[in-house]
Amino acid sequence: MIDKAREQGINFIDTADVYHNGKSEEVVGRGIKATRDHWVVATKFVNSHDKGPNLGGHSRKWVIQTVENSLRRLGTDYAGRGLGAAFTRQELTPEALSVLGAVEQADALIVTTPVYNGSYAGLFKHLFDLIDPLALVDRPVLIGATGGGQRHALVVEHQLRPLFGFYSALTVPSAVYGSDSDFSDGKLTDPQVLARAGQAVDQFATLVSARQPKRQQVSLASA
Repeated sequence: MIDKAREQGINFIDTADVYHNGKSEEVVGRGIKATRDHWVVATKFVNSHDKGPNLGGHSRKWVIQTVENSLRRLGTDYAGRGLGAAFTRQELTPEALSVLGAVEQADALIVTTPVYNGSYAGLFKHLFDLIDPLALVDRPVLIGATGGGQRHALVVEHQLRPLFGFYSALTVPSAVYGSDSDFSDGKLTDPQVLARAGQAVDQFATLVSARQPKRQQVSLASA
């Protein structure tokens, strides 16, 4: 799956040390070993399955311990100032800048995110905080999200759609949301969600085909 993603131009993987007690990082590490320099990998260190004064949060001991453990599981020997650690584009590594460039230069975007406690993840939002405000004008965007239950379903209309409205992007009318119960063995199986996904893809294809080859230049006025 990772090799297929690389062939399609994808170069960013988001994981976490708490996903399946570190197994996710181990799987990612094995998958990117042969092409490590191609990938920008983001992981996390705040949370822990264990309890204790130094087993979570932002203490120096916990940060050092978890970063070392994550590097070992990922099979890599370095950590850079990537997307999660930079406040401005000027602070980004070349690898992280390449992620932003891929988003800004794409002809169209399919944007999906997991939902935690009613909102998208902070790293997801931070990525778009660094995107040029004019880079996505008139860009076709299909939006979707997954979550633990139906109570998260409104995130696509109340958070994702307004986010891309700020960029003046063209989001398709039908957004897609799938909860855990809509999937079986990692595949979407719910007939209604599948039908809505098909509808969204058709709308997305129409937008992509109708998009002008040249984007209209837009200037910002400061007040």
